[in-house]
Amino acid sequence: MNGLIYYFAAAVLWTGLAAQLPDLLRHRTDPLKRSFCAVILLSGLCFVLGAPPTVILVNRVTGIANMAAPLTYGAVTAFGAASLILIVHWRGSDPVQVRRTARAWLFSYLAVIAAEGVLFALGDAPVERRADFDTYYASTPYIREMIVLYLLAHSVAAVTTTLLCWSWIRKVSRWTRGSLVLLVLGWLFTSAYGVVKFVALTAHWLGHRWDGLSTSVAPLVAVGSCLASAGYILPLVGPRIDSAVTFVRLRPLFRLLAGPTGRRRCVTELSWRTLGDVELRLTTRETAIRDGLRRLAGQLDDQVRSRACRDALAAGSTAAEAEAIGIAAMVAVAALAETPTPVAETGTIGISVGDVDVVVSVSARVRPPAAGSRSLDTCQPSLLSLSKAVRTPIVDAAVQSRRTTVRQLS
Repeated sequence: MNGLIYYFAAAVLWTGLAAQLPDLLRHRTDPLKRSFCAVILLSGLCFVLGAPPTVILVNRVTGIANMAAPLTYGAVTAFGAASLILIVHWRGSDPVQVRRTARAWLFSYLAVIAAEGVLFALGDAPVERRADFDTYYASTPYIREMIVLYLLAHSVAAVTTTLLCWSWIRKVSRWTRGSLVLLVLGWLFTSAYGVVKFVALTAHWLGHRWDGLSTSVAPLVAVGSCLASAGYILPLVGPRIDSAVTFVRLRPLFRLLAGPTGRRRCVTELSWRTLGDVELRLTTRETAIRDGLRRLAGQLDDQVRSRACRDALAAGSTAAEAEAIGIAAMVAVAALAETPTPVAETGTIGISVGDVDVVVSVSARVRPPAAGSRSLDTCQPSLLSLSKAVRTPIVDAAVQSRRTTVRQLS
């Protein structure tokens, strides 16, 4: 069961990494992207190598007792180095200084990993220890130095990353701040793991048997690694969450303008490769909404807006909410009055999503705006307010009133 927990954590991390591989291939020279992928890869590797079934397998396959120990130590040390390098690139500043600092951390930790391997080869650890390797061999020459070197390197990475993130946390906002909070918490857990390990080793050197203290803190590093990995992923996932929420919030306005029956349509033709790209889907939905508002520009009735705005104010809405409700009522009534037009325009629009340029085919029924038609604000915040207002009872009442008037006249 313990092994399944380790493997599940690694699978989650590597699933996120797999989703980033296409972007990594497109930006293979980007040091920030490479560092991020290295952190996720090494974090998952630490979980896999630390799982008890993997420890048994590595020792049996290699025929060397405790061979899993230096491999796990090396992976954890590499994860600390990758985290430091990622933070350095993430914070930015002078490019030359960033490269110099990143290389210094890289070569320093490569030297540490190499030293760990040499010390293990020089030492003698014939008895397989799957859970208490560090305390069992705490007094063994060379193995002792390897353990101390690993803990020192890991602690330096934990403390340095925590301090860097903490000093940066007040200078950013939203998803980046949330990411830094997770990183600080994750590395605090990891720092506590290193401190407790040092306490257990020191007690062993002084003749006390505190081995249970060392083995009981394993969950600390697991929790710390999960929190830190989540912190690294959050800045990439967060904006997509925002886009997905915005996409859903714009649905009422989109349905009003596009029309579920297909009489009023603004169709975007997307390939199957783009269906999972929430930023592209949001862009096409916004484009469809703006096209629909332009199409209705010549049919907007300002009297409908004024009446709905007054009703909203009387119902207790704020001035901004009342204005959005008035515009929504005006748009809804214009969409209701729109008649099919045989004239259609088809064209393409260029959309840039990140560094990818996509050409989207747009087919829409277009009515030239009348002279003096009202110009609407179509920035995203205004569209969101308008979409929210579409579902209000006042807008429904305005639409029903227009329908009643049309039936009476007919």
